[in-house]
Amino acid sequence: MRVPRGEARARLIEAARSLVRHKGFGATSVDDLCAAAGVTKGAFFHHFPSKEALGVALVDDWTETTGAMFAAHPYNSLPDPLDRVFAYLDLRRSLLDQPLPDFSCVAGTTVQEVYETAPPIRDAAGRSVRSGAEHIRPHLAEALAAHPIDGVTAESLARQFQVATQGGIILAKAGNDPAQAREAFDHLERYLRLLFARPVDGSPVNRSETT
Repeated sequence: MRVPRGEARARLIEAARSLVRHKGFGATSVDDLCAAAGVTKGAFFHHFPSKEALGVALVDDWTETTGAMFAAHPYNSLPDPLDRVFAYLDLRRSLLDQPLPDFSCVAGTTVQEVYETAPPIRDAAGRSVRSGAEHIRPHLAEALAAHPIDGVTAESLARQFQVATQGGIILAKAGNDPAQAREAFDHLERYLRLLFARPVDGSPVNRSETT
């Protein structure tokens, strides 16, 4: 069946998203991509001059798609910035209820394979990881403005969220156990609650009383 005009590129990216999560970028061939998308190799090379170009487009599409999803989520409208931070973590945990390949990060998965061999994909993944940190940085900045902590910046804390996200996914894959990714978020939340003196019940605590 002929793919409707204008759909081939989107189908190839969608196919790549699934195949890369399940097989990896290197193990996914152009033939695999075309078969999964239901398009010809001619259509592939019409849209992408190379597999590397498809990889860049895939990661950029992932960045745009996930960015829109996080930006539209209701946690952004909570009045308290720390409540937003913890709700963001809850959202991250809820994504772990999917099968392991389906909560894998496309950027993180791809860059581990090609960081040295495909600089354009590596750079796209770098943009994606920075974009991921940006999902939470403004909320952390508001929290730190209200509760300054010496030596701590919103930027560094936002990067720590990416450490928990990407590292948790790697541990989940290595152990074939999503609970290890959940554990990474649980430890991050404990750290944040200690850092901001925010107990589980949500009531603020004077940090001077805890030291």
